[in-house]
Amino acid sequence: MQARKPIVAGQFYPGGRNSCVGEIDQCLPSEAERGRLSRSLPENIVAGIVPHAGWTFSGPLAALVFWAVKQRHERVHAFVIFGAAHGYFGQSPAVYDGGSWMTPLGEVAIDEGLASAVLSSGAAISDLDAHRSEHSIEVQVPFIQYLFPEAEILPVIVPPSEQAISLGEAFGEVISAADKKIVCIGSTDLTHYGPRYGFVPMGVGAEALEWASKVNDRKFIDLALKLEPKALLASAAENCNACGPGAAAATVAAAKRLGKTKGVLLAYTNSNEVMLRKMGTSSADSVGYAAIIF
Repeated sequence: MQARKPIVAGQFYPGGRNSCVGEIDQCLPSEAERGRLSRSLPENIVAGIVPHAGWTFSGPLAALVFWAVKQRHERVHAFVIFGAAHGYFGQSPAVYDGGSWMTPLGEVAIDEGLASAVLSSGAAISDLDAHRSEHSIEVQVPFIQYLFPEAEILPVIVPPSEQAISLGEAFGEVISAADKKIVCIGSTDLTHYGPRYGFVPMGVGAEALEWASKVNDRKFIDLALKLEPKALLASAAENCNACGPGAAAATVAAAKRLGKTKGVLLAYTNSNEVMLRKMGTSSADSVGYAAIIF
């Protein structure tokens, strides 16, 4: 089976090995941040939620989740990566169940045994084509390759339906019975607010962007932290506060099945805050990003 080649290297993240490694190092938390954050980490991390914008905007939050896993688990055998369904319109979660994926850091194998186990449960289907143009999983893979060079991956695109919950529960069952460390990662950005996205229920301007961040995004985050996957899906449908609610719901359901009762919010920001900090400019549009572990 052929390797999936990267489609957003050189766009969402660097296209060369050395530049990719350099940017990952920049995304990882500073020494001061590490000391502060380490105190908030649970002893056992089973899952996380990460954003999937270009690394310039959301890379540090995604890196933070993988760094947190590394602090508690030196070795992870496999990462299940639940992705958003930006261009996949199938009803069932779609698993990339064989072969490997390529990034500028090289090749990473698919955990075919894990794929077989979840496909046997009936919670998902095999569909390699569904992954050809989806970026939400790809942008996470170099972090895994850098921090966990021996780990395999299992990419799964998850539509925003209640099948996401069944999928997460199925993975929870499979992982519970496994004799190796497996971590689930859900890839989603939060509210896409502003004229560019056609979503302006509170108008435009600073107050509207503040609402998107402090009210709309917070609704989604709080439901994730309380491990309420059904309400999380409903909130996304009603409030447009996530682009990968299926991925997040599957992650939350898996974490709940694996015995977790709450999540930990490691960091939150949005694209407008990043622009102000890095570029000294603002925008009428903004996208929210959260880093959560369970």
